[in-house]
Amino acid sequence: MTESGESAAGFRTLNGYRDAQRSELSASMEDYLEMICRLEREGAPIRIGELARRLHVAPSSASKMAAHLAEGGFVDTSRYGSVTPTEYGRARGQVLLARHDTVHRFLCCLCGTGEELEQTEKIEHFLAPRTVEAMARWLAENGDARGDARGDARGDLLKKVPLDPSKTL
Repeated sequence: MTESGESAAGFRTLNGYRDAQRSELSASMEDYLEMICRLEREGAPIRIGELARRLHVAPSSASKMAAHLAEGGFVDTSRYGSVTPTEYGRARGQVLLARHDTVHRFLCCLCGTGEELEQTEKIEHFLAPRTVEAMARWLAENGDARGDARGDARGDLLKKVPLDPSKTL
């Protein structure tokens, strides 16, 4: 740490952090793979049209992304428009689904709402695995917004992190 409290690595722009953390999957590829695995989990047939509908994109965009995922070995596609995750893609997709669920539950707890999908979608790709693991530990210790037996988690969180109502976040 420097004298000003900065880490030795220093500050970067958002693109700088993105460049430093290059992954085999882009954020968009993660979104598609996550949805493919979600559809599989729901037992729904995974077709390009349904994938496009669920992600609010054009079928041609979904088809193009499915081809990119197939090139990476994450899915198999058929010329009839079906998509199936490979074993590798399914394993990676399960991690993405778990990350999404953890971040969504945590944000719902934090904000005292039942629906923080938009915020989850915006930030989940930028969180380090250790941050998601910390969120999961907190949820396990304190309950979540689904009203489990551990009580009102939002209230617990607000007791631990007092907020000044005169300041906006």
